[in-house]
Amino acid sequence: MKVLYNIGILIFSALAYLISPFNFKASLWVKGRKKWAERIKDTIKPEDRTVWIHCASLGEFEQGRPVIEAIKKEMPDLKIVLTFFSPSGYEIRKNYPNADCISYLPADTPENVAKFISLVNPQFVIFVKYEFWNNYISLLYKSNIPLYLISAIFRPEQHFFKWYGSFFRGMLKKFERIFVQDQRSFDLLSEIGMENISLAGDTRFDRVIQIAGTAKDIPQLEQFRGDEKMFLAGSSWKQDEEIIAQYINKFPGRMKWVFAPHEIDKPNIERLVKLLKVSVVRFSEFNEDSADARVLIIDNIGMLSSAYKYAYIAAIGGGFGKGIHNILEPACWGIPVLFGPRHEKFREAVDLINENGAMTFDSFGNFSNILDKWLEDEPFYLKSAKAAVVYINKNTGATGKIMQEVSQKDMNKLHS
Repeated sequence: MKVLYNIGILIFSALAYLISPFNFKASLWVKGRKKWAERIKDTIKPEDRTVWIHCASLGEFEQGRPVIEAIKKEMPDLKIVLTFFSPSGYEIRKNYPNADCISYLPADTPENVAKFISLVNPQFVIFVKYEFWNNYISLLYKSNIPLYLISAIFRPEQHFFKWYGSFFRGMLKKFERIFVQDQRSFDLLSEIGMENISLAGDTRFDRVIQIAGTAKDIPQLEQFRGDEKMFLAGSSWKQDEEIIAQYINKFPGRMKWVFAPHEIDKPNIERLVKLLKVSVVRFSEFNEDSADARVLIIDNIGMLSSAYKYAYIAAIGGGFGKGIHNILEPACWGIPVLFGPRHEKFREAVDLINENGAMTFDSFGNFSNILDKWLEDEPFYLKSAKAAVVYINKNTGATGKIMQEVSQKDMNKLHS
């Protein structure tokens, strides 16, 4: 199996090179890995004490971020090496100030791994959520460098739990500690004989609390909202928008309406505007004279997390495609949340529905029924709003649990 794994890595890398002239993401993946060793040498010296933290992409970075910042706060002299597998993580966070060295992860070949570990020489390593690279894991284990997996989540259909999964289970056994998000993951690992596991929760809850605590005021949204209730469609996609627009066109006066589309390029914004039969203003063009518009479209990146605090109800996009975007950000403000039908793989979505802090829709009919219920039945709305924020608060604290265990075993070494 190890031979097949290494062949698979070589084939994957070769394919990335072959398609890179024709595929933008593949091009970034290939170009980003050129001269990776030189970039590490420029920032990490042999005498430095380091910790290496690896994230697959942007979502995993946001999960790892509270732990990165906790480490940086406790030991500001410790150098942090942050790696990404995907361009969507690296390209957005390549200037993240709390990491001393940010790099693409070199392909998991024995040669790359030996060179990378030699250059970084980490005191300990943290992988976020679900990265399993056999050569990295094996060399760290052989080198007695503790490796932690945080915010991990497991499902029965994964290789680890199949009859042929001994190779993959072997990787899990080489982690110093696996911090899982939920009881189901803990039970799945226990059933295959894993003992190096802790039920810590999901660090994303800590992250959204941090975000809410530093939310910026947006006077334009406050002016646009006025004394009305405000609906915010965050990270919306075409299918979400078509249903929401149908409701707005039928009942424009029930609330003020804000869209923050996932894609903010000009053609997509123009497509959204054409769906709406009411007055629309783009945030970039908003002024006092346009405050009476019924719909505002946020045509920038970076504002959404702060915008939720002005909302009465939020709908999160993606649920008609591959999966929903971040529903925790609005929930932490005590806002009932709506999203599309493809949410089953998202534990927080299932939990929030069960807690009555969220509801799902797949058509105009049930979207309309849900909105009408929240708008017309205030006790029902308040119950949903409270359930959302209670769910967030009772699930915070994963970062502290992780840091407590890591510090006991490894931070003391760094101080010595």
